[in-house]
Amino acid sequence: MNKQPDWEQLTQRLERLMRLKSFPVAFKMLPTHKALDEIPFMRRMSHKMTLCQMITLVRNFDWTVGAELEDFFGSMCASVLGLADTPDFYKDGTFRSIVWVKTKEDGKKYEAAIPRLPLGKYEALAMAPLIYKPFDPDIVLIYANPAQIMLLINSLQFEKYEVMQFYCVGESSCSDAIARCYLTNKPSLAIPCYGERRYGHAQDDELVMAVPADMMKNALAGMESLFRRGIRYPISYAGAEENLINSFPESYGSMDELKLIRGDDDRLLLGVTGGIASGKTTVTNMLLKLGAPLIDFDVLSREVVEPGKPAHNEIVAYFGAQILQEDDALDRKKLSQIVFGDIEKRKKLESFIHPRINEEFIKKLGEISAENPRAIIQVAIPLLIELNIQYQFHKLLVVYIPEKEQIARLARRDGISVEEATNILKAQLPIDEKEGYADFVINNEGSVEETEQQVRKLWQSLQKFQDDKHKS
Repeated sequence: MNKQPDWEQLTQRLERLMRLKSFPVAFKMLPTHKALDEIPFMRRMSHKMTLCQMITLVRNFDWTVGAELEDFFGSMCASVLGLADTPDFYKDGTFRSIVWVKTKEDGKKYEAAIPRLPLGKYEALAMAPLIYKPFDPDIVLIYANPAQIMLLINSLQFEKYEVMQFYCVGESSCSDAIARCYLTNKPSLAIPCYGERRYGHAQDDELVMAVPADMMKNALAGMESLFRRGIRYPISYAGAEENLINSFPESYGSMDELKLIRGDDDRLLLGVTGGIASGKTTVTNMLLKLGAPLIDFDVLSREVVEPGKPAHNEIVAYFGAQILQEDDALDRKKLSQIVFGDIEKRKKLESFIHPRINEEFIKKLGEISAENPRAIIQVAIPLLIELNIQYQFHKLLVVYIPEKEQIARLARRDGISVEEATNILKAQLPIDEKEGYADFVINNEGSVEETEQQVRKLWQSLQKFQDDKHKS
């Protein structure tokens, strides 16, 4: 069984990124009605209600609500949830033909198309604001406008991409969101129906998506990754009449530079990254001995800020002489303290350094490729994924160690406390998330010999890939 996430923390982060107007709803079907008594802060209604009314009490009143068959007004909601059978005058099309369709035959088709939970499997349901984590939900209902829902879809597609298919039965849209999500175990988007808008107060601009609970962590991780790449809500307008070149994400306008980096020869570019203290230097030195020239962005970042160079002058002009040592070199520790936790100052610093690093990178690529057009070139970049430049490389290698070991090594290496090392790691993408981007992973938690064995195997794979690339 999958471990449930920290729903409070997840919800807070999701709400901040999506800027939701109402609470995400934790939804759970219960095998017995007695299970309702075990849920804290449970409210039971004194009059019969519709499902859409109950949802509104949760997402807008922040109530925890439970219901069983006797609490529902009519058979429509209860039959969707499998708490009651569909009456015969529903099944033969009579009910839908009263208002929603022209003939009983169309009504019959309508009723047959509505997804429903298995009859008799459950006796009750519970709903609560997800942030209160009163129980582990089966699914989560998120009400949002079309732009917010589009961002949620993009986030769910970010890893393990899959085309999403959505349906609309018309009235009884709760079946499209709730029942369909249960039956398929996939996210299900619905347009709230007339009834949900009239009785459940869904607003004109609102859609609803039901997401399986075990996919919520992926949804948030995808949304945070998109946020780092500049895909955010609210969506800013670029202007229908404007030149959009500078409005697209950098990768869209970098095709010419990408061609320059990858070249038209047989070079193979291997991006090498990992977490701090994961042992990237150990691995790059092993590859260097096997014949892979190395371009190290840490080295480039020091070279481009040497006294007298343009980046050095710009940094001093902006931050002041306080960040200089006696020999006019940058005091990197003092500079780090200034920008740590200040996103604007950090971006300003990066704007001085990154363009110059990129210039040197392209220059060194040209020099290596001129000497050997079939070079397998490793490029070590600690924040490669955070900078969203993985697309520049043919293959990506992540040097991995478990986070606990990473913290211990960093504390030993830099002579700092475990708490300080932990805080430093919080500023980087978690190593487990970086691993998900990798074409190759070197697990560096074992002995030097074990790492060497993995590196030799990696080298063979890279050579094969290069040969196949050349043949094609």
